[in-house]
Amino acid sequence: QVRLVESGGGLVQAGASLRLSCAASLVTFSDYGMAWFRRTPGAEREFVAAIARSGGNAYYADSVKGRFTISRDNAKRSLYLQMNSLKPEDTAGYYCAARLRRTDYVMTEGSEYNYWGQGTQVTVSS
Repeated sequence: QVRLVESGGGLVQAGASLRLSCAASLVTFSDYGMAWFRRTPGAEREFVAAIARSGGNAYYADSVKGRFTISRDNAKRSLYLQMNSLKPEDTAGYYCAARLRRTDYVMTEGSEYNYWGQGTQVTVSS
C-alpha cells in the first residue's frame, strides 16, 4: 500500500522560510513523478511544483517561482519543498502527490496523480 506522509508545516510570519517533507512508502520511489499541491478551504486545489523521477526537471507555478524549490532524495524516498519569502497568500494545506511514470515527464495537473498524502498546514501571518 502506497503511503505519503507530509511534515514540516507550521505558523510563521511573512518573509520566513519553511521546509516541507514528504516521506513515501514506495519501494521504487525513483520510478515516480512527484509534486506538491495546495488547497485553502472553499478553493480549488492549486498546483505548486512538480519534479521528474530523476530530479532533473522541475516545474513551478508562477505564484511561487523564485521563492520555492522542489527537490527529492530517491535514496531516502523523500520529497521536499523549500519555501522562502513566505507570504500570507501561501497559507494553505500542502499535499504531496505521486504517480508511477516510465519517463522523466513532469506532471502539473492534479488529475495526473493517483497517490496523495494527508497534507500539512502552512499558515503565514502578516
